[in-house]
Amino acid sequence: MAVRTKAAVLAGDIGGTKTHLGLYRVEGGAPALLRDKLYATREFKTLEEVARDFLSGAWAIDAACFGVPGPVIGGVSHATNVHWTMEERALARALGVPGARLINDLEATAYGMLHLQESEMAVLQRGEPPASRAPIAVIAAGTGLGEAMLFWDGTRYHASPSEGGAADFAPRTEQEIQLLHFLKQRLPRVSCEEVFSGRGFRRVHEFLDPAIRHPSFEGDASDSAREITQHALAGTCASCVHALDLWIDAFGSEAGNLALRVLAYGGVYLAGGIALKILPKLQQGSFIRSFSDKAPLHSVLTRIPIFVILNEDAPLLGAAYEALAVARAHADILSRNTLFRVSGAI
Repeated sequence: MAVRTKAAVLAGDIGGTKTHLGLYRVEGGAPALLRDKLYATREFKTLEEVARDFLSGAWAIDAACFGVPGPVIGGVSHATNVHWTMEERALARALGVPGARLINDLEATAYGMLHLQESEMAVLQRGEPPASRAPIAVIAAGTGLGEAMLFWDGTRYHASPSEGGAADFAPRTEQEIQLLHFLKQRLPRVSCEEVFSGRGFRRVHEFLDPAIRHPSFEGDASDSAREITQHALAGTCASCVHALDLWIDAFGSEAGNLALRVLAYGGVYLAGGIALKILPKLQQGSFIRSFSDKAPLHSVLTRIPIFVILNEDAPLLGAAYEALAVARAHADILSRNTLFRVSGAI
């Protein structure tokens, strides 16, 4: 028998490697986590299958929201790095809820970031105090590269997703130009995501020193990120150190590009697992130098605060808040319809 709490919503952070689901009870107008679970995405055929396993028929929910990689058009996910077909109406039917929503994963991260505590952020650049209601930029490197923006709509911040990861990689230095030539010989197109993602580390390493092969190089390219960054942080492989340094410099430049496009006077926030794992290197300064190395707007970029999001569950939290919004919207519709029927009967 399904358990009915006062109100409950299901949230999900869907990735190419892992799927994170959370069940939230609504308390005081905010979602409070009841329980959560991580799944290996590749071990399931559909999102509905994972959700049913998580709920196990024991919980009744009022709405659901899932952050997914790639664009969502007309309620249908065009996911990158995920093999599932995801569609809002099909999910709502499978879960037995009046509404299920799919949003871009960086959109979910952006919404979640708004509800984090100061202690859940690490400062990379203090800059000037974030301008009130100014645009905010979010960039996350992981299995892929995601970018999003937050704009004040007159009442609250509204997240706007993008496919910035699919934009062309723009080299800044002579070495980055050489890296672009190297990658163009191996890829049909060199997007930002081909460099600023887990699989990008091996490509940078092979560009710098193709003679050195680490054990993880025999598997998928994305599997090498952990080994390369661990060697780099420990200083046990000079080529790994060089690869991480090049990656950080180029990533800082791309973050600066995003800040210029958004005019992110409200701040730039780095999310995703990679930023957390290489945080000590990000704090050493080369990222900040590359970020602001954009004359004649160098002084503008030095004033923008930059943070690393320390809470990896920010996307799940953002999806929970959006699921709560879906539940409220349907409750309002039901209330208005009931009022209409009662008024019409009088």
